[in-house]
Formats: sequence, structure tokens, C-alpha cells
Amino acid sequence: MNGVIVADTETDAGLAAGFHPGQLEGFRIGVTSDRRSEDLIAAFERRGAEVLHAPAIRIAAVDDDAELTRDTAAIIAARPDLLLATTSYGMRRWLEVADAAGLGAELTGVLERARILVRGPKARGAVRAAGLEDSGMSVDETTASLVDQVLRDGVEGLTIAVQLHGFPDQGQIDRLTAAGAQVLTAAPYRWSLPEDSTRVLRLVDAICTGSVDAVTFTSAPAVDALLATADDAGRLNDVLDALSTDVVAAAVGPVTAAPLEAVGVRPIVPERFRMGALIRLVCEHLETRAIRRVVTPRGAIELRGRLAVVDGRGASLSPTSLALFRLLLAEPGRVVSRTELATALPDDPDDHAVDMAISRLRRALPVPDLIATVIKRGYSIPVD
Repeated sequence: MNGVIVADTETDAGLAAGFHPGQLEGFRIGVTSDRRSEDLIAAFERRGAEVLHAPAIRIAAVDDDAELTRDTAAIIAARPDLLLATTSYGMRRWLEVADAAGLGAELTGVLERARILVRGPKARGAVRAAGLEDSGMSVDETTASLVDQVLRDGVEGLTIAVQLHGFPDQGQIDRLTAAGAQVLTAAPYRWSLPEDSTRVLRLVDAICTGSVDAVTFTSAPAVDALLATADDAGRLNDVLDALSTDVVAAAVGPVTAAPLEAVGVRPIVPERFRMGALIRLVCEHLETRAIRRVVTPRGAIELRGRLAVVDGRGASLSPTSLALFRLLLAEPGRVVSRTELATALPDDPDDHAVDMAISRLRRALPVPDLIATVIKRGYSIPVD
């Protein structure tokens, strides 16, 4: 499924325009984020979706604040000309650790005299909450564009402090150093893999079997971690195939989308790189592109994720039944052969196994005789 950048005016993660409690009923969404995942999960669940939460990577404070304290003391002593602030959480934690070490007032005093540039609005908010003022922001909320902006102004002979995020880009530090700057860094936190990969493996399986309809990503490291877990499990190609076809990949912004695009997956990305905009975009995409509607002599069919609604009555389908039903609905009225239906089943089944699977699908549907048997040819869903 090719991704597109979709315009979005959402500003509140909890109050998307057009919100109604059942708009995502039947859909299952994978959430890979750790921090602020509660907001994302709650927003989808309020709209009727089932959420599979599998934090692929998490934010962790550095194991020992002693190194951060030493780096802070070095920055205070150097009295930098410029500070690059990259994340809200990082700035807040840096100032908290400095306060705990008795260096808070000195650090704030030094930064008041420095020129401050921020990577994005959230970092700007943390800077201003500390009583500091910034003088500019990167054009696309990336560290690379922030460094581009600094280099255009010239940095030779300057001392630059950089508040690192949890996945440091050493290449950007090297660019500043190569241009003649003295660079000092502060790393208030780091990204780390979850201690137990069970939930991530469960999400990998759900993606491969099509039992999730969308997967959301709010950081590039989470993308890398999920793909690495899939690769370790020998299922990377299956994951990439699914994310390129039936399972929607949704990224909060272009930085998060980059590692997906690098492996051939085109995620959907909101125009505004915010969680609320991501929520609304996922809702709109599933509502407008992922609901299959067909009119038959036995009633109107609506397939919403795993929920099959026939003539107003709904039933949740198992992954196998869902795969068969999707094939039958792909071209309503066409006879689908047993050979074609077998591709939706595991273990290369024979005709009898296909017939048994169709029987189970019929029993699962609200209207059992919805699927017609075409002797010696296969099965179909008749249409008006």
C-alpha cells in the first residue's frame, strides 16, 4: 500500500475532528512507542480499536549521572557561544540532574548568555519553561537541518554545546568539528531495547499474518528495533511484504519514516509532525481506505479489520477466516478456485483442507449461506 503525505489539522490527541466512539471498531493497531504510549493507545481505544502495544525501544536515563554531571561542569567552564537543544525530555532531565548536582544555577546562567537553537517546538517549550529564550528552530525538525543552519552562519572558533537525544548522530557532531568548532555534549538519556522481546515478537507475527491493520511509529530507533527483531526471527521479508501491502505503516514524521522508506516501505505521514496529527491520519486512512463494502442478495457486507458486518450483524474473524474472506471479497461475484484460496492458508493445504476452512468461515459469519459453492470450480460471494 503506497503511502502518501496527508494534510492534517489535528491539534489535540484526544479530540480529533470527526471523532465518534465506533469509528475504528474492528480494527487492530500496533503501537511501538514507549514514552507517551498511553495517550496514543487511549485515543485509538476510545474510537473502538483494539491495540497491540509492543514497545520496540524505550527511553532510559543514563545508568550513572556522574558522566552527565562531569559533562555539565565542562560546559559551564567552557561558557559556550551556542547551545543546540534537540529534545524536550533531554533538556528537562539535563536541568534536573544539574540541579541535583548543585550546578543548576550555574548552568542556567551560562546558557542565558549563549545563543540557543532548538530542533523543534517541543524542545523550544522545554527551553522556555526553564526561563531561557531560543533564537531559532530547524526547518524540518531534524538534527541535520539544525546543523545545516548553524554551518551557514559559520562556526569557526565557536564553542558549541549539544544536548544529545537518545540515538546520537555522531556525523552531525563531526560536521561541526570539521568546520572549526569546539563541541561539548550532554547526553541526559539513551534509547535501550526492551529486556523482554516477547511483545515485539508478537507484533511481528501479527504483522506477518495480517492480524493488525496498522502499525504506528513515533521514532526512527523504534523502526530499526522492530525490523532487527523481525530479521533475527527470520521474518524480515514477511514483515516488509505486509507493510507494503495490507498493513499500514504510520510514521509521525519524515525522520521516523526514513528507515521504513530505506527498505522500500512507504508509510503514511501527517503534514504536522505531532502525535495528534498521527492519530487523526490513521483514523482517516482506515475509515476511507480500509473498509470493504459489498452489497449481496443476503445483505450488505462491511469488512472492518477483523470485524465482518453482514446485514447489520457483526462477527470477529480468526486470522485464517479473515484471509479467506478478504480473497472472496477482493472481486465479489467472481469464482475463487480452491488453488487460489489455498494461498491464504498455512502448510500448503489440499482441497479438503480448503473446504474445511471455508466451512469454518461460514459458521463464523453472521449469515452462514453468504458464500456460494460453485461445483468443481470453487467458491464465490454473489452480488446484486
